[in-house]
Amino acid sequence: MNATILNPSIDRDKLESLAYSKVTWRLLPFLFLCYVAAYLDRVNVGFAKLQMLSDLKFSDTVYGLGAGIFFIGYFFFEVPSNVLMHRFGARVWISRIMITWAVISSATLYASTPTSFYILRFLLGIAEAGFFPGIVLYLTYWYPAERRSRVNALFMMGIPVAGVIGGPLSGWIMQAFNGVHGLANWQWLFLLEAIPSIVLGVFTLIYLPNGIRAAKWLTEPEKKLLEEKIAQDGVGKLHATVGSVLGNGRVWFMAAIYFCCMMGLYGVGFYLPTLIKAAGVKDALDIGMLTAIPYGCAIVAMLLIARSADRLRERRWHFAAAGLMASVGLLVATIFGSNVGLAMVALSLGTAGVLATMPVFWAWPSAMLGGGAAAAGIGLINSVGNLAGFVSPTIVGWMKDATNSTNAGIYVIAAALFAGACLALFQPRERVNS
Repeated sequence: MNATILNPSIDRDKLESLAYSKVTWRLLPFLFLCYVAAYLDRVNVGFAKLQMLSDLKFSDTVYGLGAGIFFIGYFFFEVPSNVLMHRFGARVWISRIMITWAVISSATLYASTPTSFYILRFLLGIAEAGFFPGIVLYLTYWYPAERRSRVNALFMMGIPVAGVIGGPLSGWIMQAFNGVHGLANWQWLFLLEAIPSIVLGVFTLIYLPNGIRAAKWLTEPEKKLLEEKIAQDGVGKLHATVGSVLGNGRVWFMAAIYFCCMMGLYGVGFYLPTLIKAAGVKDALDIGMLTAIPYGCAIVAMLLIARSADRLRERRWHFAAAGLMASVGLLVATIFGSNVGLAMVALSLGTAGVLATMPVFWAWPSAMLGGGAAAAGIGLINSVGNLAGFVSPTIVGWMKDATNSTNAGIYVIAAALFAGACLALFQPRERVNS
């Protein structure tokens, strides 16, 4: 008798494996590219800073406030954007986000005063609001909880890959395009790095399905199986109104942990080129090449830690270990900042730790929340957490002007990462490890 008749689960296992393989290869590479473009447009201001401040006579305080004010616009529009995406579908909404942020990012080349810089960064935050939590939410439409740390890691690798690609690319643009057609190198940086986002935004309208049922490349049995897995995954989760989610203490506690994590991410994102320059590297292209090293290490750390967290079904200690690694790395990089070799090792450790916290963290809210509650909760956590993107560069910029050193600001960021690692251990084990 045929083995598949004796054991029907063999056919189901093969079907499940094939279905998830299709979903992963169809969606993850594209979403990954979109995130690379998004993150590049968000933090290329860190490279522009190398020349922009002297050209426009901006202080470090002005730069820190302008870099961070992005997240004020982001904060106010994050939850509404995520709720609207859940209601109207990812395809059109993600496309809208990408095209509008690309246009505004390119317009930053016209910044000439602190006020115009602040306005453009604020508008960029409004435009991009909803992209990251929207994709995190979108992935919950396809993958059950036991697969999400690894899937999140594959998507969120867009951050370190943006660093690996964006560092050398930004350094090359800054070196090769200075003065071309009367534009400064930082103006070319904003213009050229916006092009991929526009192209990908248009292609999103053609390529991205809103959910399992809309995926023409899945067979009917594959669609039914994936829908069953998602339905089973939703049992026991909180399904509630937006208002009740906003008053949920567990959601706010996760937002506090994520805030600490984001203090580190944007400390690295906005100041890594500056820290490398402070170690004694002066050439823009050399700085760009060296920024690729910490982000390359982060790619490895994200994959290994996320895979281990899923395999062991343990996420609290994985997050805490990564957060502690990030805190120690930034402390050592600051203390021994004048030693290029040691600083690069420490910055690599710190960057890897910061980024490795993210895929593990984002498995938590999707394990606790479902449906509209997930849309609102993920949006709230991300918007509150990303306020650190305002606080982090603002503190570092202000302390740099006050003390003529970034050290005090980096110490604050390291302390926030340590606090986040400690808070993570108070998460309910039975929920976050599911």
